[in-house]
Amino acid sequence: MPPRVVAVVVTWNRSALLERIVRAVDAQTRVPDLLVVVDNASTDDTPQVCARLVDDLAVPIEVLRLPSNTGGAGGFHAGMARAVERDAELLWLMDDDGTPPPDCLADLLPHVDRYDLLGPAVVAEDAPDRLCFPIRVPGTTRVVHDLADVTRAARDGLLEDVVIPFNGVLVTRDLVEEIGLPREEFFIWGDDVEYLWRARAAGARVATVVDSRFAHPATDDLGTPMAFGRTTYNHSPSDLKHYCMVRNNVTNLRTYVNLLGVLAFLLKTLWFYLFTRPDTARLRLSAQALGAAVRRDFTGHERFLR
Repeated sequence: MPPRVVAVVVTWNRSALLERIVRAVDAQTRVPDLLVVVDNASTDDTPQVCARLVDDLAVPIEVLRLPSNTGGAGGFHAGMARAVERDAELLWLMDDDGTPPPDCLADLLPHVDRYDLLGPAVVAEDAPDRLCFPIRVPGTTRVVHDLADVTRAARDGLLEDVVIPFNGVLVTRDLVEEIGLPREEFFIWGDDVEYLWRARAAGARVATVVDSRFAHPATDDLGTPMAFGRTTYNHSPSDLKHYCMVRNNVTNLRTYVNLLGVLAFLLKTLWFYLFTRPDTARLRLSAQALGAAVRRDFTGHERFLR
């Protein structure tokens, strides 16, 4: 018997993008056994779109509408819990703004007997020969941006110990039961990294399947060059995203790296908003997020949602 695959898509107020990705899931050469759509209390026409898709498409769809917006972290927490309840052996996870080509899932499945957490190569939607998110080649300090570089670095079509979480990734039920669900209190940003680092700490086998692809739009100013081009910083014009990024990144570094890692990140933040893009308000916000991380307070982002 083939493994039971439950796809999970998390959405909030992006009904057009949601319809696009749900139709892409329905068009897979290996259609999931169930698709769980987690609606984070959308205020647009998402409920109506979901109802229409349930009737129109072949893939079985279950809509899980949450009473409030819990962000991507809370959405995946709830969606993965529901997938496990629905007897998923494999969980296929994605945000609403990506697009899996028809063979995305089928190209991942042959490797599930060897890996616990598998992902496709996440490519830029408007430039499929480029990676949407830069990748550091394992065992080196080299960061690559082109799909061709990933292909050259891969062995037998696999780049081990690398995956871009929650962008078309396939997770085994066994791993979910071992390490638990994503940290819902993170709201957005860093919850996917935390889940990957937690999986690695538990000894999970991780890999990117280069022949499997997942298209994703370019995101804000991720990877903005700084320090005379020697490194980059994950700048976002959104105060909500920046606050969560600093708070959650400091939390992750304290948990999985060390205090030197935290210090290096804080020095980068200081440099970026003093010299690269001077912004005293953003520095104050960074300090507030740092304080929240130290106090383990995960409520401060709520003021940006009012």
